[in-house]
Amino acid sequence: MGHLDHAAFGWLTPALSYVMACIGAALGLRCTVRALGATGRSRRNWLLTAASAIGTGIWTMHFVAMLGFSVSGTEMRYNVPLTILSLLVAMAVVGAGVFAVGYGRDRGRALVLGGLTTGLGVASMHYLGMAALRLHGQVHYDPALVGLSVVIAVVAATAALWAALNIKSPVAVAVASLVMGGAVSSMHYTGMMAVSVRVSPSGEALPGATAMQFIFPLAVGLGSYLFLTSAFVALSPTSDEREASASAQRPVESVAR
Repeated sequence: MGHLDHAAFGWLTPALSYVMACIGAALGLRCTVRALGATGRSRRNWLLTAASAIGTGIWTMHFVAMLGFSVSGTEMRYNVPLTILSLLVAMAVVGAGVFAVGYGRDRGRALVLGGLTTGLGVASMHYLGMAALRLHGQVHYDPALVGLSVVIAVVAATAALWAALNIKSPVAVAVASLVMGGAVSSMHYTGMMAVSVRVSPSGEALPGATAMQFIFPLAVGLGSYLFLTSAFVALSPTSDEREASASAQRPVESVAR
């Protein structure tokens, strides 16, 4: 059996992956709050931004953490199409959950459906990303820990969507994001604890790209997207702020007349 190291660079990758999960969660929650206060095309656009933020944050968290993953006795590569597919799956399934909450008339039913869909999407992204891993050997999973990781993903997703429906203040959203980031990270490392690898030493070249060739540049690009979108959302006025501004202008217009 190959020795697995989940933090080859020390605490750098776990800490950075947690930060990315928190940023994606915070941005997604703020966008969902904005969506619930909007109508028509504006609501749809906010929900699309929320889905892309949460999906991107979760994907970036996973693969930043994977930068610190190594197996003794073998090199590792990543299948590029499968890796990209895992990102698309994350955004699509998270989007389905977010839209269920954003447009659901029965909030309780929408929360359950959205949490289940989003949680399964998070788990699917994780294990699809792991399926993209190429190494000299066979990867095995502990079914009990895999099941636990899926449960954690569903609970985390449901809690996040509940927060989006019930928490409005920026401070409360920030706290909820820290909790969700911890839950997503816990899901990832629980899933990784389920992994064991039986190494089969070989001199053959592995197909795919190395983490530094493909994963690192893509993670940096997506991380930049999250930071820039966060700045845009932070500077964009809320519906309450727009209403307050409009109310403040009405007396001025009345006096001018």
